Parts: sequence; C-alpha cells; structure tokens
Amino acid sequence: MLDNLGDLERTHSCGALRTDHVGKTVTLMGWVARRRDFGELTFIDMRDRDGITQVVCNSEDAPAAHAKAKEARGEYVIAVTGKVLLRDEASRNSKLPTGDVEVRAAEVLMLNDARTLPFQLDAPTDSLASEDLRLKYRYLDLRRPQLQANLRLRHRVLREIRSYMDEQGFTELETPILIKSTPEGARDYIVPSRIQPGKFFALPQSPQLFKQLCMIAGLDRYFQIARCFRDEDLRADRQPEFTQLDVEMSFATLDQIYSITEGLFARVFKLIRVELALPFPRFTYAEAMKRWGSDKPDLRIAGMELQDLSSALEGTDFAPYASALAAGGEVKGLVVRGGASISRKTLDELQEFAKRYGATGLAWIKLGDETTSSLLKALGTDGVARLAAAAQAEKGDAVLVVAGKSKTVAASLGALRNEVARREKLIPANVYAPLWVTEFPMFEYHEEDDRYYAMHHPFTSPVDEDLTLLERAVDGGETALLGQIRTKAYDPVINGVELASGSIRIHRRDVQRLVFKALGMTTEEARSRFGFFLDALEFGTPPHGGIAPGIERLLMVLVPTENIRDVMAFPKTASATDLMIDAPGEVDAKQLEELHLQVVKE
Repeated sequence: MLDNLGDLERTHSCGALRTDHVGKTVTLMGWVARRRDFGELTFIDMRDRDGITQVVCNSEDAPAAHAKAKEARGEYVIAVTGKVLLRDEASRNSKLPTGDVEVRAAEVLMLNDARTLPFQLDAPTDSLASEDLRLKYRYLDLRRPQLQANLRLRHRVLREIRSYMDEQGFTELETPILIKSTPEGARDYIVPSRIQPGKFFALPQSPQLFKQLCMIAGLDRYFQIARCFRDEDLRADRQPEFTQLDVEMSFATLDQIYSITEGLFARVFKLIRVELALPFPRFTYAEAMKRWGSDKPDLRIAGMELQDLSSALEGTDFAPYASALAAGGEVKGLVVRGGASISRKTLDELQEFAKRYGATGLAWIKLGDETTSSLLKALGTDGVARLAAAAQAEKGDAVLVVAGKSKTVAASLGALRNEVARREKLIPANVYAPLWVTEFPMFEYHEEDDRYYAMHHPFTSPVDEDLTLLERAVDGGETALLGQIRTKAYDPVINGVELASGSIRIHRRDVQRLVFKALGMTTEEARSRFGFFLDALEFGTPPHGGIAPGIERLLMVLVPTENIRDVMAFPKTASATDLMIDAPGEVDAKQLEELHLQVVKE
C-alpha cells in the first residue's frame, strides 16, 4: 500500500546532514539506493541529488517504520522522519560527507514503488551498461551522481557567463529559431511551412547574421545563450543540436576580443578551482600546423613537434618519398622521447591509426642499443642515421615518419602526436594549457568538387594586408591566390579542444561581394540568399567582431570527459536519433497533407 505525502515537508537534503545536526528531528525524501536487512535492524542508503544518508529502522523503536523499510526495494521513493544520531566510531563512512551520522527512523512513507531497473546505477564507470541502453532510459541514467554533478556544473557555468557578460556591458538578446536556409557549409535542418506551401524555414546553425544585424542596429555589445542546429555526421564531441555563447561587439579590436574572452574563461575555470594563466599564448594557423600538425594543439604534451625531414631525403631513390617530394609534398617525423621501447605490435597499431587520417603508411626508427627501422632496407644504415639526426632524435627515442601531401602529413602526425601521448601516458593530469590559434586561411580548396570553400564562414574579414590578394584573385582572375589569403579569425584552444571560433567580420559591402564571388556565387544567388544582409551593409555598418564558445565543449574540458553526451541532459546518439522518445519518427498522412509534402520511399 502506497502512502500519500500530504502536508509533510522535507527539512534537509540527503547530502546535508553533519555532526552539528545530531539530536535534531529531520525529514528526508528521496530514493532507496541500497537496503540491508539484519532482522530487527534494516539499513537504507537514501539518495537524492545532493548525496546519500544512512537511515536505520529498528523494529523495537518504530515497528511500523521498520515494516515499511523491509518492503522497500531499489529506487522506491520514500520519505523518512527521524532523529539524527552520531554513528559509532567503527561504523563511520569517511567516503560520504554524511558518513559520521545516521537517521533513526520514526516514520517511513512509501511514496512510490519501482520495477527492476534495466541497468545498475552504481556500477563502476568501466562496467556501465551500453550507452544505447542508458540513452533509451536516459531519465534513469541521469540519476547517477556524476551526470547530475555535470548538469549542475553546467548551470553554474551559464550563471557565471551571464554575470560576467553583464559586467562587461553586454545585452542579452534572443534571435529567431525559424530562419531562412542559406546552404553554405554544414547542412541545415529544414522546417516546412504550412501557411506558405512549398516554402521552408531552416533551424539556425548559429545566429551569425542576426548578431551582425544587431551591430548594424547600434546595440554595440550583444550576447545570447543560443541553441544551434547542424545536420551533419556526428562525432564524440558533436551533436545535431547544441548550445553556444554567441557574442558580438562593435568597434572591436582583436586584442579587446582576446581580453574579454580570456577573462570569461578565467572566471568560469575558477568554478573548478583552476587559475588560468593570462594572457593566452598566440600562434598563427600556419605556425600551429607546422609545429604540431593541428589547429587545436594540446600544449600539455611537452615537445613532440613535427620535424621536417625533406632536406635529409634530397635525391633519394626510395619511391614513396621521392614521389611525395616531387609532387610538392613533405616528409615529416615525430620524435617520441624514450620511445625506443615501443613494441612492434604498438607500431603496427599506430600505422593503422595513421591511415585513418589519410597516410599511406607509417615508417619508424628506434634508437635503442642498436638502431632498428622499417626503412633500413630502403635507405640503408647511413640514410636512416641521417633521417634520425634531421629529426634531432637521441638514443632511446623513436621517430615516426609520414610522407605525402602537406595536409595529409599534418593531419596524420598531428593525430599520432595525441594518440602516442595518450598511450605512453605523456599527458599530465590536472594541467590546463590554453592558447589562441589566429590568422586562419580564408578559403580551403576541395579537390573532389574543384572549388574553394570558406574555412570559417563567408562573413570573416581578411587581414588588411591581404585584401589586395582577394581583389586580384576575384576581379583579376588570379584564382590560385585564394589559398594565400589570411583572415582575422581566431580559435581559443585548451588541452587540445577547440572551445570557440570567432572573427572580425566583413563590414563593407564591396568586400562581402568579393567573398561571395570567390565562393562561386553569382550576383543573383548572393541576392537570393543574403539580399537582406547586403542591403543592411549599405546603411552605416560599424566594424565589428565576435566569438562563439561552445557550452558543451567547454564543459567537456571542465568535467573532464571525452563524450559530449556526458554534459547534456537529453543527447542524441551517433546516428542523430533519440532512443528514449524514438525520434525522428514518422508523421501521419494528414500532417503531410497539411504541409503539402509527400514521402518518397526508396
């Protein structure tokens, strides 16, 4: 028989009681985390979002309460009223903040029962049920203390962000969720209009144009905790819907944006008792790719910078390296200090890992008591020695070598740097290494469709000295110059995680026209997609810039976790589905008819 709560009120949470509460009568409400039955004594570990308190039910003192306790099972919802007692010295639990006390129950109310859970809530992290099962029953998974702690940290981060932005003179505004589709970059989520048949809204990938319109409107400093949507393939750090702090400033210099952003991160990291060193070091995109093979390098990893070995291979007749160099590519190496002990099995695994990033192969040199190498047959002892010397490797080290196009070499060695550091435990714990990556290329060339795309977005301003390159490339027909144009774009990175993207924006219509034309848009296409924005640029647009830190990415570093789903209440799977509510799902024929849509089965 279940009980009614009636007028009974909770006096304390299950994580609140301490020795100074001894002797007080309290009322707790929560879930049965665990029950232990010892005949006349029954112990219940009672849990709510704040923690666990041990409840003792004695058949002599409170027979009715004891009888109720014996009926309780895991995850039953109960209310307990009783007196706080000091535990015996031998029975205290130092692992719990409440471990010095217990509640002697005078009354137990059974507020609801529960059927057997599909998985164990208190299982160790390495023994958790499959993620799909936990996502199907997400409301149960969220009872786990770690996930609840993550979400409460998320709340504190958002509260701190709002406070900081207010102090800096920013105004919080909301921009539309139903907007116009402007396909450029990731795919939009499309929403059909019932009122205007055959026309569609799109869900925003970001509030980019609206925040720029806020600057044209004279609002000067804007921010928004914005929900954004991207219909793209998912990874461990991506979701189809996510949250970002959207920021824009009029008359902003690069240094102003850097300073405000660094101050924000420093403020947020204090929530986990970490003092970030300011200012963050800055590296251009070109320097970051040259040194670490990544535009989001993890600076916790000491050294392990990419070494150019091309000069040591001049005139080589080893076909893979000769052809790579002849085609304008590179041969680069990564030195692993103390890596001579790496096993052949691990090297084979690293080779397969490098292939995921486009490398055709991974050569290696190990400088142990004897030098061994997968290149001995191709280059000979002297050639291998020259290569090791060019890499600045010493006895006891290993050198990992990749050849090919510059982009492929950087991607594969940059990823290998992180993977080797993880495997060899070269990443120090509780260290936070921030930096800025600046001056990203304006365009990147895609061979598959033989055209240039905007690396960030098409509203990013070129650096002042490269504006003439843009004019020559577009109006002068020197298309190859597009790959040389740098931008006023910047990404803050902490521990190898890109936490935000930002840039100074284009505020002149003539420059915006050049960028659209460089991307292959005709005047009519640009007018159709962005006519409202091009018009707005003609009415006194101030110079402006901004940044958009991803809330989930930030929390992944703060928690820390490598899985974005750990910092979201109701995430999607890797296939962009919600297993709990079974979405996306089909809609009935009447809804399709109202929307003037027809589903074509494959």
